[in-house]
Amino acid sequence: MRFTEEHEWLRVEGDLVVVGITDYAAEQLGDVVFVELPEPGTMVAQSDEVVVIESVKAASDILAPVEGEIVEVNTVLSENPALVNDDAQGAAWFFKMKLDSIDLIEDFMDEDAYKDFIS
Repeated sequence: MRFTEEHEWLRVEGDLVVVGITDYAAEQLGDVVFVELPEPGTMVAQSDEVVVIESVKAASDILAPVEGEIVEVNTVLSENPALVNDDAQGAAWFFKMKLDSIDLIEDFMDEDAYKDFIS
């Protein structure tokens, strides 16, 4: 996994990158009550707003960490947004992207660097 300064995680699965938020981010949000996901087939630029999360504390936008095409979304989150609090870095992934170059994620923090970043 790789991590962004915006508390997103990225995981390579074949030729796709799976994107979600970190356990730390989920904890900061509090109880998640709503998740709005993008449509598959959407082309996004880095830093585009892609996902909207609402919690009992606040609403937050999740930004695209890299440029690419959204090819799949986790529809389970629409019915069960609390999954973000239960398994943020696992079953609660938001979307899968196809990138021009999968190597782009190497520019992000590894787990040790992310732990240092949030401490």
